[in-house]
This record gives sequence, structure tokens and C-alpha cells, in this order.
Amino acid sequence: MAFDIEMIRNVYSRMKKNVDQARKVVGKPLTLAEKILYNHLWNKNLSKSFIRGKDYVDFAPDRIACQDATAQMALLQFMQAGKKEVAVPTTVHCDHLIQAKIGADKDLQEAINTSSEVFNFLAAVSNKYGVGFWKPGAGIIHQVVLENYAFPGGMMIGTDSHTVNAGGLGMIAIGVGGADAVDVMAGMPWELKFPKLIGVKLMGKLSGWTASKDVILKVAGILTAKGGTDCIVEYFGEGAKSLSATGKGTICNMGAEIGATTSTFGYDASIERYLRATNRADVAVAANEIKDYLTGDAEVYANPEKYFDQVIEINLDELKPHLNGPFTPDLATLVGNEMTKKATENDWPLQVEWGLIGSCTNSSYEDLSRAASIAKQAVEKGLVAKAEFGINPGSEQVRYTAARDGLLEIFENLGAKIFTNACGPCIGQWAREGAENQPKNTIVHSFNRNFSKRADGNPNTHAFVGSPSIVAAVAISGKLDFNPVTDKLINQKGEEVMLDEPTGFELPPKGFDVKDSGFVAPIADGSSIEIIVNSDSKRLQLLTPFKPIEGNIIGAKLLIKAFGKCTTDHISMAGPWLRFRGHLDNISENCLIGAVNAFGKATNKVKNQLTGEFGAVPTTARAYKAANVPSIVVGEHNYGEGSSREHAAMEPRHLGVVAVIVKSFARIHETNLKKQGMLGLTFANEADYDLIQEDDTFNFIDLTEFTQDKQLTLEIEHADGSKDTIKLNHTYNEGQIEWFKEGSALNLIKKENATK
Repeated sequence: MAFDIEMIRNVYSRMKKNVDQARKVVGKPLTLAEKILYNHLWNKNLSKSFIRGKDYVDFAPDRIACQDATAQMALLQFMQAGKKEVAVPTTVHCDHLIQAKIGADKDLQEAINTSSEVFNFLAAVSNKYGVGFWKPGAGIIHQVVLENYAFPGGMMIGTDSHTVNAGGLGMIAIGVGGADAVDVMAGMPWELKFPKLIGVKLMGKLSGWTASKDVILKVAGILTAKGGTDCIVEYFGEGAKSLSATGKGTICNMGAEIGATTSTFGYDASIERYLRATNRADVAVAANEIKDYLTGDAEVYANPEKYFDQVIEINLDELKPHLNGPFTPDLATLVGNEMTKKATENDWPLQVEWGLIGSCTNSSYEDLSRAASIAKQAVEKGLVAKAEFGINPGSEQVRYTAARDGLLEIFENLGAKIFTNACGPCIGQWAREGAENQPKNTIVHSFNRNFSKRADGNPNTHAFVGSPSIVAAVAISGKLDFNPVTDKLINQKGEEVMLDEPTGFELPPKGFDVKDSGFVAPIADGSSIEIIVNSDSKRLQLLTPFKPIEGNIIGAKLLIKAFGKCTTDHISMAGPWLRFRGHLDNISENCLIGAVNAFGKATNKVKNQLTGEFGAVPTTARAYKAANVPSIVVGEHNYGEGSSREHAAMEPRHLGVVAVIVKSFARIHETNLKKQGMLGLTFANEADYDLIQEDDTFNFIDLTEFTQDKQLTLEIEHADGSKDTIKLNHTYNEGQIEWFKEGSALNLIKKENATK
């Protein structure tokens, strides 16, 4: 039986009524995304349609999922909310704090030894507040969610940007910061700007070396890293129905790399097969009763241009294998000759040193079986892999089943290291030998992100994203521009051989199996559990509420003017810094140390206007804060792209930053700034970014008149005595302005709970 089956049945029981009512109010057929959104309105009495990309709407998500790195801060905040238990089903998954180094067993034990304080804290808080707990080694959050919790037509939020993976089972699943999750845990509505809709019509059927991964790599090349911002991407067509459920999950997962709010597929036979294979026949039976409501209306898919804001068509019969990168997941390149040309022109190293298969994007049984078919051929044809291999199974259920069926042994015969069922290198948890020397090199992986320093901390590692099959083939060849469709390899006997097309299994032929999934259910009443955080802990720190920013901000100094791409990895690095995710002051020492300063083009070197000296960003910020001088951060487009980590907002706030002013924001980061009581603003005229100088002082002269739909005015005082006055845009509504006035959204929750 599925987890929370009665909750799922309740969602389905109201869907017909709510969707039928929405059709009447909206006056047109509905997409799947609209059906799910309208069925999850906080206010059940729908009286008007919502304007896409403009109206803020309150929703009631069905469940929440948190990974261990972000769960620490989310639960630390929830502890302040004054609630006895979470209001909706919630789970915590320990997958980020496990480093890939030696191999699964030793790496897992090392993680338990070094992070026991954090794991014990998460387990205790979960037990106290009624949260399901998945132990270290149980698997990667999004694969575990797909196997256990995702269901067609549901809505969930998660404190990880790749929560969107659950769209593969027909959900609206959205990545958020911890403060958003706290709202829902506390029984409050969750606010979202009603998304625009992008329809992707898939025709034909995948074959040969092309995989589901290539669909999203193609889409990323079309839409770029910000083309899906404030949009839901809905896949449909006969090509969509031909994909496996885990293949759909792969596509939805990397929707985060185009900035999409989420992505989804309609309920179909492959989703039903996956539900039944993962012991959720009860969900499949319930879904079949309302299956027409779990996909878009026929008229929508027949005439998509009338109902979507943008439509993309992809013929799977014609789609070719891709490798995207380096340094950004939207730089799409066809495998083979096109890669040869680009690599030569850009001086990308053609020798491949590592091939990594796994991550939340591609770690299903199907993914491992297809990659294993390539590894098996290599061994049988006398090939020796020219690159090293690393494998991260997605869950203990996948790992156990794959081991039972001999898939992991195949990889080991090729010399691969089997790492723990965890994120590992995908989020910088990779102790790669020699990376500290920063050699220029190339790796290929089936992950989602390939930002500079992401996998191994080396800024000179050129990482390329591909399907597990392509990653396996390219790693075996050792050549970035290897095309397995056309190119031959020389085996140990000096013979020319070619790799055959990959084969695999949508689902394990013998079914899934597992001895210990790693799940720990909370006790019925956790009120007697006491949570203790030592004051001298280096890993955990109880939170002190942020103070409101009052009056007009006068005399603010520039902390840093970020140049070029500034992701959450640049603002708050992962890797070794993950150990401080529960200690705000300690992790603030990585605040913006990866951002490139527009003045001097160096990282972690900014001017302290109080002394005239140059120093690290966190050190300079602390100096301003100690002197009661507010500071601001300036950036370019899609600022805050990447992970949902709210630390990228909390750290600047903790260090005295009052405003972040950029050309444009990534959705989650903009919300995180608002939640923490900061100003997240955009230049009304993007060219005003160029006015900002290193020695500037800033005055927000009309902040006391901060209201919805009204621009703010910024006075810029230059060192030579001249001034510029510019206009700044914002997207704050009246409720979000109250967050700002109270110092944070959490402060407002505490205030409201105190009066009840």
C-alpha cells in the first residue's frame, strides 16, 4: 500500500468538482497543469481565472520533502513557528552529506562518523514533529520520492530545486526555500505567482543511442537557462506516452536547469506500470477512476497554440544524442562532429578522465541497465575503459535490485567504483584525487548541473552532461567527441570494434526488491522529545530572528558587484561547506566567495570602503555590519540560478546586506530573499547596472512608501561627488511587503501564532 493513500484519495475525490468548476470560470479547456493548480487552491471558492505570470495565488500542497542539507535550516525555522507537528505529510532524506571517495560502505560509514550530530538532530526533530525520516544510504531524495510518494495529479513542494523530478509521475512538484516549506508545515497557504505555460509536443519514438535525457538537453538548448522562468512546462503527444515513467522524471528533473517552476506529464500507461511495480497499485486504481482529469483536455493538445504561452515541437524519431556544457547545462552540442568542432574552437580538453553515472536525474533501474549494457559489451569485446567510472545508485531499492540482477557487477568488471546511494559528485561531494591542483581536464556525467567547481571544486574541470549510455560510451573511448553511432574503437588485441546500441529494462524483470529501505516512521506523539543544540556546536546553531529593516536606507555601501553568471553555487558554495548548513554564522564564511567581482574580475576580493583595503567578501561584510553600515549586492541576469538553497539569501541577510539589485532573478532565489526580509529588486533600466562604481554609496529615498506595483527610487552617490538617481522594479505584493516590515516571513508566522 502507498504512503498516505487516504490523502491521495481525498485529492482525487475533489478533482472532478474543482476542475469542472474551473473550466466554467476560465471558460476554456484546461491543461494538466491548470487542472492540478485549480484543484489545490487554498481558497476553494473559485470566482475568477488568474492571470498567468502576474497574479499571486495561495495554494495548499499535499506534501513536503526535504533533503538533509536544506532540512537543517528548514527545521530550525519550523522549531520557531510554535507548532506541535507538521500540518501535511513531510519527509527528510539524508543524501547530501555523504562524500564519494573510496566506495559505498566506507564512504557511508565515514559520513555517519563525521555528521552524526546532524543526522541525530534531523532524526530527533523528525520524530518530534511527525516527519518521516530516511536514513543515510537510503537514497537520493528525488528517486526515493518517485518510488514512494509521487502520484498523478498531486502537488508537492520540496527544499531542493530538483523536487520537479516528481513531475515524471504527473505531479506539480516545485522546489522552494526552507521558509516556504515552513509555511506549509505550519498549516498556512503557500504563495506562488500563477505560472505561464510552455507546451512541448513530442512526436515519434526514441531509438538507438538517443534517450530521454536528450529531450531535456535539446529543450535546454532551445530555452536557455532562464527561458522557463515563472513557467510550467507540460509535455504531451504520442512521443510523451512512449517514454518510461523514469524517463519522464529525467526530463522533468532538468527542467530546473531552464528555470522552470516545474514540468509535468499526463497520466498514462507507463506511469501506471511504474506505480504498480513500486507497490502502489492502490494509487493506480484510484487514478484510473479519474484518468481524464489527470491529463490535459483533448482540445488543448489538439490546438496547443491556443492554450499555451509557447509551444515547442520535438520529433523523437529525429532527435540525436547530446552532450551539454561545459560550465552551463544549456550549451547543447550534438555528439560527434559538432563536438569536435566546438571543442577545437574553444580549447576544451578532448581527453575524458571520468565518467559519472547517477544523481537524482539518472539513477533509476532503467538508467543503470542501459549503461550496464554498454559496459558489458566493452568487457566482452576486449575494451579497457580509458576513463575512470563512478556509479551512484538512486536508492537502496534500486541498488539492491541492480546488485541482485548483476548490473553492479558488470560495472565493477569495468573497474568502476560503486558509490553510496547519495548525491555525491553531483553536488560537490566528491573527494577527487588531484582536484586541489586544479588541472585543466574534462569529465562527462549524467547529472543535471555542470557549473564551474560544481563536481570537484576545480574551476578548470570541464563537465559535460549526457545520458547514462552516452556517458558510458564516451568514458570507455576516453574521447569527448566520440560518436558511438559511427566511430570504432581498438581493443586489447588491436582489433577494431564498435559498440552496439544500448539495451535496458523499463522495469526490473524480476520486480523490485529491498531488505531495508532506510525509512523510519515517526512516533505517534513526539511532544515529550527534547531537542538539544549545544551552544558550542560547529555544525548546528539555533536561529536568532532577523530584525526588520526600518525607514529609508541611507548610506549603504557596495559589498560586491557580481559580474556574469552568479548562481547559488557562487553565492553559497556546496561541497565541503555542506557541513555548516545548520550553522548560519559558520556557513556565512562562504557568502559570495565564488562570485566574480566586476572590479578587477577576481573572486572573494572586494574593497572595504571604510578602510580602503581589499579583503574577502564575508570579512568585508562583517566589517560593515559591525560599524552599523548597511550593504548591498549588485548582479546581472538570472541571479541566483541553480539550487533552492535559502542559505544564499540568509547569509547576506545575516551579514548585514539589505538589498540585492540585479537585471533579473531566478524564481526561487527571489522568493528566498523576500522570505528573509530583504529587498530583491531589479533595474528598471538594465543599463543602470553600468552606473554602479566600486566606491558608491546608496540611499533608498522612498522606502517608507514601499507599496505594491510602485517603483522604488535609488540615489547613487559617487566618490567624485556626482550623483545618479535611478528607478528599481520589484514584484512584492502587500503580503510580501509585510514580511519585509516584520523582518522575515517567519517573524510574521510567529507573530500570528502568538495571537491565536
